[in-house]
Amino acid sequence: MYEEIVSGLTSFIGKSPTAFHAVANLGTLLHEQGYQRLNEGEKWEICPGQKYYVTRNDSSIIALNVGKELKDYCFKIAASHSDSPAFKVKENAEIQVKEKYMKLNTEGYGGMLCATWFDRPLSVAGRVIVRDGSKFAARLLCVDRDLLLIPNMAIHMNREVNDGYAYNKQVDMLPLFGGSECAKGDFKKLIAKELGVEEEAVYGMDLYLYNRMQPCVWGANKEYISCPQLDDLECAYTSLQGFLQGADEHAVNVFACFDNEEVGSGTKQGAASTFLYDTLMRVNRSLGKDEEEFYRAAAKGFMLSCDNAHAVHPNHPEKTDEGNCVYMNEGIVVKSHAGQKYTSDAVSIAVFRGICEKAGVPLQFFANRSDMAGGSTLGNIAMSQVSMNSIDIGLPQLAMHSAYETAGVKDGCYMIQAVKEFFDSHIETIEVL
Repeated sequence: MYEEIVSGLTSFIGKSPTAFHAVANLGTLLHEQGYQRLNEGEKWEICPGQKYYVTRNDSSIIALNVGKELKDYCFKIAASHSDSPAFKVKENAEIQVKEKYMKLNTEGYGGMLCATWFDRPLSVAGRVIVRDGSKFAARLLCVDRDLLLIPNMAIHMNREVNDGYAYNKQVDMLPLFGGSECAKGDFKKLIAKELGVEEEAVYGMDLYLYNRMQPCVWGANKEYISCPQLDDLECAYTSLQGFLQGADEHAVNVFACFDNEEVGSGTKQGAASTFLYDTLMRVNRSLGKDEEEFYRAAAKGFMLSCDNAHAVHPNHPEKTDEGNCVYMNEGIVVKSHAGQKYTSDAVSIAVFRGICEKAGVPLQFFANRSDMAGGSTLGNIAMSQVSMNSIDIGLPQLAMHSAYETAGVKDGCYMIQAVKEFFDSHIETIEVL
């Protein structure tokens, strides 16, 4: 079973070098399972027992499996994010160096581990807006060949690099594109050729560098998987699989995958946007429910905020809390924080613990060291738009925000089992006695 899930995961990630590709591939998986596509700009006709999905900006997606028995219903949500730290290509990208090199001008997207991007094959992928007569069309682009590389500086020229070095993204991190034969305009020509259009038809580009290294399974007992973008495409893929396999007929079952978590979620397609609220409210109205019923459904609802977690580092175990630390291949991680960076509390932990017990899935608990600042995720941000009980969970991994991350082969299976059980289970509101 592990091999099948790992194969599906790596295939999905391999075809999803950007958030645009990830959402397109999630949409394909949903379409194959009978989900009908909705358009935000059109009238919705939602029916009990039917399945739908909608995208925003081509980089965020929400899927809906509407239960058949909705007299007294709730919302059940599994949410993740589609984006990962990368380098975005600037509009006027080409920079010539002494007429001998052509490099591309880029800027950092999110908080990446810069050193992991050096000396490895890279290419570009993303979304291109093409003009066709009087209309504009969005086209996905993935240049499927080794195209770029960010070269390290030799230690002879930077003797202190192994003692710590502050990388300057405008100086150190620009990728080499070509040599003296390259001329200004060649990059856009390449993009147009890849798309099969005239150069003049290219009107806009959201392009990112992506890592060309292939996924691998490794370890003494083949217990680890390494590949790009495990944060957070591992959760996106496995939570979708659990969503597709389970459903509560007394709920509107929801899968959500938001863009821009790595830069704060404050975009029209991020978790801080109205995308989730708009979608749920429109479903509620299309089902003939009133505003009062919407608020009751939200109050009785529950959300799994799914984003990967930090496993204990074998060389630096001191960086994690002594008791609340987690390991790869030992189960789903529940993340808690006294400062409320995570949504987990006693109520949501109790509910999810019961779900995992029923599913036969092991749980682990993570908290940051009290003297170290940790990260945050999309749970609290999404709940500022639609409030309900929520828990922050994830899968343990090493080297988060590296260009090549590592996780355990077993944990994806645990996530699928737990999310399936979550959607299959009827969750009652907990009352304080």
